Amino acid sequence: MAAKKEKKPYELVIVESPAKAKTIGKILGSKYRVIASQGHVRDLPKSRLAVDVEGGFEPEYINIRGKAPLLKEIKKEAKNAKKVFLATDPDREGEAISWHIGNIIEDKDAKRIEFNEITKSAIQEAIKHPRDINTGKVNAQQARRVLDRLVGYKISPILWEKVKKGLSAGRVQSVAMRMICELEEQIDNFISEEYWSLDAKLMPKGKKKTFTAHYHGEGNKKVDLKTKEQVDKIISELKDFVVKEVKKGNLKKHAAAPFSTSTMQQDASRKLGFSTKKTMMVAQQLYEGVEIKKKGHVGLVSYIRTDSVRISKEAQSDALAFIEANFGNDYVPQKPNIYKGRKGAQDAHEAIRPTDIKITPESIKDSLNKDQLKLYTLIYNRFLSSQMAEARYSTINTTILSGNHVFKAGGQNLIFDGYLIVYNEADKEKKKETIPELNEGDMLDLNKVVPEQHFTQPPARYTEASLVRALEEKGIGRPSTYAPTISTIFERGYITRKEKSIQPTELGKIVTKLIVDNFSDIVNIEFTADMEDDLDEIESGEKEWKKVIGDFYVTFKKLLEDAEVAIEKIKIADEVSDVPCDKCGAMMVYKVGKYGKFLACPNYPECKNTKPIMVTIDVPCPKCGGKVLKLKTKRGKPFYGCEKYPKCDFTSWYLPTDKKCPTCGKYMVEKNVKGGTQIICSDPDCKTSLQKENKK
Repeated sequence: MAAKKEKKPYELVIVESPAKAKTIGKILGSKYRVIASQGHVRDLPKSRLAVDVEGGFEPEYINIRGKAPLLKEIKKEAKNAKKVFLATDPDREGEAISWHIGNIIEDKDAKRIEFNEITKSAIQEAIKHPRDINTGKVNAQQARRVLDRLVGYKISPILWEKVKKGLSAGRVQSVAMRMICELEEQIDNFISEEYWSLDAKLMPKGKKKTFTAHYHGEGNKKVDLKTKEQVDKIISELKDFVVKEVKKGNLKKHAAAPFSTSTMQQDASRKLGFSTKKTMMVAQQLYEGVEIKKKGHVGLVSYIRTDSVRISKEAQSDALAFIEANFGNDYVPQKPNIYKGRKGAQDAHEAIRPTDIKITPESIKDSLNKDQLKLYTLIYNRFLSSQMAEARYSTINTTILSGNHVFKAGGQNLIFDGYLIVYNEADKEKKKETIPELNEGDMLDLNKVVPEQHFTQPPARYTEASLVRALEEKGIGRPSTYAPTISTIFERGYITRKEKSIQPTELGKIVTKLIVDNFSDIVNIEFTADMEDDLDEIESGEKEWKKVIGDFYVTFKKLLEDAEVAIEKIKIADEVSDVPCDKCGAMMVYKVGKYGKFLACPNYPECKNTKPIMVTIDVPCPKCGGKVLKLKTKRGKPFYGCEKYPKCDFTSWYLPTDKKCPTCGKYMVEKNVKGGTQIICSDPDCKTSLQKENKK
């Protein structure tokens, strides 16, 4: 009998996601086995505090429910492997996941590897330089997790008792809510004031084309125009217009730095309309790897959680060579562009950039879905432009006199587009009015004066983009926390969208006021920013994490005790709808449940009637011609039905259209597919597809 062939020893690489495992597995080849932990493997249990506040704040971790089969497989693979490499994301959270995995597999020889991008060179280089787990990073992450657990699990029960069940509080989220509510208060208290502008439409003698000069003041004094009477008096005093001074010059504009997490989220919100949550989801896909035709699974961008604007010399050299080859030497800067990060940035990773500048968005557009292509194009163009020469303008600024009154005019003309050929932060290059050739002493003809009344406007509400910027500027949170912070306060019903702006709900205002009034030291902006500094010092080994938590808890415990006594019970009135209850006639109110908003009778428990919130679709019912409503099942799944139910039993999982099937004559529906929106026959036995709108 032949001896059983012994398996060749392999080296095991443990990553977080299956997509990442697929990309890395392709790079490393058959000598390695790559397996995914599918995110966190251990965490604090949801059912209790699980932090020993009396015994040194030791956290009680448990294996995440449902992961037992996966953990069993990981342990088996690790036991059979020659070597084990822990290759989770290169940040504190990734370090903590590797630490937990290392404890589960009980392999003291398991080594940590990290890389900024999922490319062949980066992975191979990481394998050559394994290291031990960075306990500083792990402890910083433990400190953040324990802090957030203490705040959330200690304040939330007070909210349940004093306001209503189901509410919750978070350390960073409460600070963000405070900022949103304080801005809303400024808007509510804003008093508008009148002011005026005065323009003169002028033209050189003998010319017909006008240009605009703006009123500046009188003599050497800048004058603010407050009233119509003031403007009318100035107009009555205007005499001949003469050019007093002409200044010509040149202006250079430099490209913006490559993206950090914050600036990527801001630009994706402003230019693509993406939420921060969506931006990070799509960016993660690009980082972990996408199936590219003729190339296989490819990681397209570098690590997407970073506050750095630094890039590697290799990436910069590749970009400059690409620019020269594709745009010409004029677009290569005289010196490579170097960008300075903001104060307090950790600068642990590079800026977000394409892993290979030769993989242009155009070259892979058929391999990406619509959102991936949009975000990759944004990242690619921002990085490429950041390495290009500046844009150059000629400028002209003039001072014009009419008696003792001073007007000013200015303009600029683009001489060389430079980086603007690829990317413009302002979306569109605003063309300033062209000023004609003027000389000191030239007399000008007045075409007309344009007085205009204005009123000061209240400060603008935050958008997701401007809130991210404000959080970053104030040192609140880190790149990995912006998206979950905003998503959480949306999900809790504390804020809502008004067009693109963020507005606090009544519930959000009440909860925030309660927390600010009773826990002002905890939701203080400076305190929260200082805590981020403490976490940085824990990572660097300058501070001990349990002592930081202990110092925090001394103050926090006293605030909790005082709040229990001081806070009175608050009743939040439900928003009343215009829909009468069809059982008792009372006007139904809006409630929020597990699956979103719904209508409920206010006479509960005597009347237990509930209804879904109905949205009318502008398509007639295919059966009876009545209105079609967008509804939700009890589990929150959307579907479409006729308003005349139960007389008309029309229902559909897909949006009905007013188109008829050319094959069988039945109505057609819209169905979202990977490539876009497909119009198909409602009869499953009829395979007719009327049209397909390609997302590319």
